[in-house]
Amino acid sequence: MERVAIFPGSFDPFTEGHLDVVRSAARIFDRVVVAVMVSETKQALFDFEERLSFIRTACEGLSNVSVTSSKGYTVDLARSLGACAMIRGIRGESDLGYEFVVSDFNRARAPEILTMLIPCPPELKDVSSTEVRRRLAEGLPLDGMMPEAEAALVIESYKRK
Repeated sequence: MERVAIFPGSFDPFTEGHLDVVRSAARIFDRVVVAVMVSETKQALFDFEERLSFIRTACEGLSNVSVTSSKGYTVDLARSLGACAMIRGIRGESDLGYEFVVSDFNRARAPEILTMLIPCPPELKDVSSTEVRRRLAEGLPLDGMMPEAEAALVIESYKRK
């Protein structure tokens, strides 16, 4: 039986921290699906097609990783994909409280789907999509924030906005 995990998020944009979580999950599961969750109430800098493209570029070479998007509940997407787990990355204690709330919500809707928290390495604790967007706005370099190939796409897309 294939073990499938879903890694949901807004990924606005996808960072080196996100990629670290995907790589970790790809070593554990047969297939990992990175899911760009689209929210009508959340104003994203990059549209979901751009985010899908950024993630595909960042995950090139990871043969058991695919990318999709959804507007519904994460647990509904996880079920439709046959996922046994939802992967969440955490950078520190501040992420932990939020992730427990999300985990409780998901467990109530889909108790058969495990939530797995993957902590980031110390060198990525300050990497976030928010920090990437701040650096883009201020014209600062994105070194270490995301894979180089993806960074080039993100910068080019940002310049067109």
